[in-house]
Amino acid sequence: MKFEVDMRGHLRQVSVTRTGDGFAVTIDGRAFYVDAVRVDAYTLSLLVDRMCSHEVVVAPEATSSTSSQSMVHVGVTPIVVNLNGRRRGRGTERPGAGSGPQRIVAPMAGKIVRVPVAAGDRVRAGQPLVVVEAMKMENELRAVRDGTVADIHAREGMSVDAGALLVVIL
Repeated sequence: MKFEVDMRGHLRQVSVTRTGDGFAVTIDGRAFYVDAVRVDAYTLSLLVDRMCSHEVVVAPEATSSTSSQSMVHVGVTPIVVNLNGRRRGRGTERPGAGSGPQRIVAPMAGKIVRVPVAAGDRVRAGQPLVVVEAMKMENELRAVRDGTVADIHAREGMSVDAGALLVVIL
């Protein structure tokens, strides 16, 4: 699959192909072999070119100002990553736009500032669900698609850990 990924204001051309037990990853024409092992639901352990090991934490369903923006932690370094809409590969659906419940999770540890929805509310794609303050920035997490708020696990003033479940949409 090929992607355009905006990382810290730099647009990167990324290609990922499964090769045997790992992945051939090309970033801006530079090739890497990556062995990836899932540690838990949000954490991957990556061995790059059999030399460098990285722990990467991604909350893929967590969104900020747009549904394609996520917070990724490489080791202890947080990076805002924005997947460009020009993704090429098996279809052009947005991440999380399929069927099943939407599980909105905290992109990083922080404090809940606002929860503008209640259980039972009908929501539209892009509608704000919860605002988390982290690292002196407010992150507005939005619905990926239309649905009904089933559960709310967040309340104003509450502290949350990265990956904490905040809202479930059916």
